[in-house]
Amino acid sequence: MYDYDMIVIGSGPSGRRAAVQAAKIGRSVLVVEKGRRVGGVSVHTGTIPSKTLRETVLNLSGWRERGFYGRSYRVKQDIGAGDLMARLHKTLDHEVEVLEHQFARNGVKTARGEARFLDPHTVEITEENGDVDTYTGEHVLIAVGTRPFRPDYVPFNGRTVFDSDEIVDLPKLPRSLTVIGAGVIGVEYASIFSALDVAVTLIEPRNSFLDFIDKELIEEFVHELRDRNVGLRFGAAVTAIELGAEERPVCRLADGRSVQSDMLLFAAGRVGATDRLNLPAAGLAVDHRGRIGVDPKTLQTAVPHIYAAGDVIGFPSLASTSMEQGRVAACHAFGLQPPPPPEFFPYGIYSVPEMSTVGMSEEEVRRREIPYECGIARFRETSRGHIMGLSNGMMKMIFSVKTRRLLGVHIVGEGATELIHIGQAVLNLKGTIDYFIENTFNYPTLAEAYKIAGLDAWNRMTRA
Repeated sequence: MYDYDMIVIGSGPSGRRAAVQAAKIGRSVLVVEKGRRVGGVSVHTGTIPSKTLRETVLNLSGWRERGFYGRSYRVKQDIGAGDLMARLHKTLDHEVEVLEHQFARNGVKTARGEARFLDPHTVEITEENGDVDTYTGEHVLIAVGTRPFRPDYVPFNGRTVFDSDEIVDLPKLPRSLTVIGAGVIGVEYASIFSALDVAVTLIEPRNSFLDFIDKELIEEFVHELRDRNVGLRFGAAVTAIELGAEERPVCRLADGRSVQSDMLLFAAGRVGATDRLNLPAAGLAVDHRGRIGVDPKTLQTAVPHIYAAGDVIGFPSLASTSMEQGRVAACHAFGLQPPPPPEFFPYGIYSVPEMSTVGMSEEEVRRREIPYECGIARFRETSRGHIMGLSNGMMKMIFSVKTRRLLGVHIVGEGATELIHIGQAVLNLKGTIDYFIENTFNYPTLAEAYKIAGLDAWNRMTRA
């Protein structure tokens, strides 16, 4: 009756996971990707490029060794854009090859072109050369992700003014950079370029940033940025952006100040890449940011056989959660009952230093009026931290005084996005402070911080 059991529009984390899941249970799947290669935003302009850029910067700049050898230490003295791009292209090629092989061995078909709905079951695909193909699907998954928000007042030119997709192809390294938007993307790039000794100014119209992160963690992170001379302009909206001599951007702020730099990155938000899907033909609508509403448990849209997953449905917009959303959508479409998702999932921010969090923040615990106590561990207190030359980095753990259960773990510092998974496991298994006090951790490791923070919290609880 239909050409395919499922048509997946987009090959990012949610699209690829849904396609493979459906194929593994014997369903016919077509993945439509408008880019030249599969992988979506995650592989080509988002998650993988930015994290590869970060790792390259930390390696070539000698950032991790400066605790021993001083701030002037560098592995490579003159780092250029070409040095950053070389590793990036190798990584992207590998990611695409792995994904193409995964599709091939699972029998997933792919089509390259731009998709649009003709009706709720029919998708038209326009190839780059103008050829048009039409396919029908019993089920459709929309996994098109997002694209950068590009307001008219920003003079994007791809040379000195970039959005967050363009910055991965920057032609040269600037001596100074202005970043507008202190969301996850803006903070990551601001701290990455700062590690290259680029003079960075971060502008945010609100008086705070990353409000979903524990405030004590943010205070530690801000202290680190200020110590590196990153300019922070909070509570100051941008009223205009002008291009001066040699196209150098100049930002005019509402408080009367101006910020001039060699380059500017505008990273103030993203919108769903849904404007060319012709969603009304499928009976669907989007919100003011181009996002599609879904049932959070099944990922079904207002049209039951059409699903949506990934960044296009909004928060949390993580590659990790998007993958799981794609799998859940495919399972539901074909009558499988996936196990319920875990209560807590980790959030990682690949800034310099990293931040990662799972469970409740101290502010949330207070709002819920839960009696609690915190334990703190500084990475410099661990033997491994001293061996690594770490002068910064901390772990904060929150426990219930009544039940002794772990409520949240918050980490800033080297390896935060890896360390967080221990806390995630204990949280989802409803573990208590006793696990950290009685358990044995490898020595010397940064994971020892769990024991240090656990004992710190236990001492406070005992005194109380």
